[in-house]
Amino acid sequence: MPLTVVDHPLVQHKLGLLREVSTTTRDFRALAGEIAAFLCYEATRTLELEPVQVTTPLEQTTGARISGKKLGVVAVLRAGVGMLDAVLDLVPVARVGFVGLYRDEQTLQPVEYYCKLPGDLDERDVFVLDPMLATGGSASAAVALCKRQGARRVILVSLVAAPEGVARMEADHPDVEVITAALDRGLNGQGYILPGLGDAGDRLYGTR
Repeated sequence: MPLTVVDHPLVQHKLGLLREVSTTTRDFRALAGEIAAFLCYEATRTLELEPVQVTTPLEQTTGARISGKKLGVVAVLRAGVGMLDAVLDLVPVARVGFVGLYRDEQTLQPVEYYCKLPGDLDERDVFVLDPMLATGGSASAAVALCKRQGARRVILVSLVAAPEGVARMEADHPDVEVITAALDRGLNGQGYILPGLGDAGDRLYGTR
């Protein structure tokens, strides 16, 4: 399973601000979107191009366009929505889906409560947005739902990942690339990433 940690200085600078406990909800939301845009930039690196003729104000030349690739973006509720707008700014024609999963506090296993995916997912490469790859249960379940709908290629985009989550994805979906801004130390007893950045959903929306 390919794992890409985006170590660009701007990403790491913004991630440091994102981790800080004193960062406001408004700033956390803005930083999460900015980092998501960088990660999406990396996720789209392998898109194929085709040459096209363009006319500049001075002459004709050869430009490039993405060669008909269809993309889908699936946000894992609720925190994945905090990454969605930034990704759509870069790929505005992408079809959007949502998967609702929550983690059972006793078993730490994901429980599905909502799933709405584009009907033509079998024709698309899919970016699954899940800010925290912790135990990997929710991310793995979301990817499985996309695959059952026919997604031909899936990339998981997370702000922060733990080794346990990466290992779970490797075991369940070795064909899925994971793109993240950081591979953190590990998980605490409640399944939260350390050092992490807290509960991404709570920090995005000001809830507790």
